[in-house]
Amino acid sequence: MERDSNCTQKDLQTIPEDFRLSAYTYELPEDQIAQYPADKRGSSRLFIINRESGENHTAMFADLGKYLPKDALLVVNNSKVLPARLFGNRPSGGKVEFLMLTPLPLVTPVEHGEWKSATVEGLMRMSKRVKIGTKAEFGNDLWIEVTQTAEFGRCEATINWRGELKEHFLQQGHLPLPPYIKREDTTADKDRYQTVYADDSQLGSVAAPTAGLHFTEEMRDKLSQSGIEWAEVTLYVGYGTFSPVRCDDIREHSMHKEFIELSEETAQKIAKAKAEGRPIITVGTTSSRVLEGAFNEVGSIAPFKGWTNIFIYPGYKFNVIDHMITNFHLPESSLLMMISAFASKQRVLEGYAEAISQGFRVFSYGDSMLIL
Repeated sequence: MERDSNCTQKDLQTIPEDFRLSAYTYELPEDQIAQYPADKRGSSRLFIINRESGENHTAMFADLGKYLPKDALLVVNNSKVLPARLFGNRPSGGKVEFLMLTPLPLVTPVEHGEWKSATVEGLMRMSKRVKIGTKAEFGNDLWIEVTQTAEFGRCEATINWRGELKEHFLQQGHLPLPPYIKREDTTADKDRYQTVYADDSQLGSVAAPTAGLHFTEEMRDKLSQSGIEWAEVTLYVGYGTFSPVRCDDIREHSMHKEFIELSEETAQKIAKAKAEGRPIITVGTTSSRVLEGAFNEVGSIAPFKGWTNIFIYPGYKFNVIDHMITNFHLPESSLLMMISAFASKQRVLEGYAEAISQGFRVFSYGDSMLIL
């Protein structure tokens, strides 16, 4: 694996185990990497880790309400996935693929008559090396020119378009399914790779907040009737969520940044729940990153809107969340490190081994985990 430029060569024995990249691996049969969602939304399995008792249990996600603490506040990420992957051609005729990484609401257009332009970040792939000045066309009303190149295929580009940029992506874009899903996106993914509570006004993620994919509207209603409160935050999931940590000492990792929004309404709900001694349960690592990232920026539970590059790994003290619902994460990923900080690396990896031995499906379209 290609190394980050900021990684240094170290004797692995000098790195404490919790900070050693190679400690975040586990045995995973390839056929347990879910290539498609469960037949019905909400029909996935649930693996429960209880940090207090040290016991693990298995259940169905549809029965989640039986295991949640009384009067809990569920915090979800309401961002919506943009079909941000475009296929086009270079002026010479060569094929080009471009994945826009800048969240759509953060694209700031400059008008040039009937045309508009903006600077965006992205990933470009073609048969030749991407260079500054490389151009690509995506129909008659959208074209891109690379202005800067960076590591691991990233680039900065000027995107030029006529009409509405959102419509170009909705009409010709493809959902950027994770690299471990070895197929092209389908019509079914347009529904199943979105949460039922994804907000149209928060369209701009390049990956789904996958812990929320298991929820149905019926489940939401049942949880509400049982006294579970609901709150929403926004994190525009970036492609960096799939990027492996590349440093032998994870403390040297340069964490990707993502744009987050914690509203006044949600901040007040969280503060009220805390004051009343009610537990905060985040749905997914993205919701967890919003709450902990905002706290890190502000120093309290308060509204925040901006970027976070918070990297949570063992040794981190959680300030806001009490429990977490999450999917199973890739080996050597920052997400696995986050939940290892939350529940201890040993307990998480032991739980993974047990769940995998029981045939649990993993990653974005896989089964779910509840950490109590």
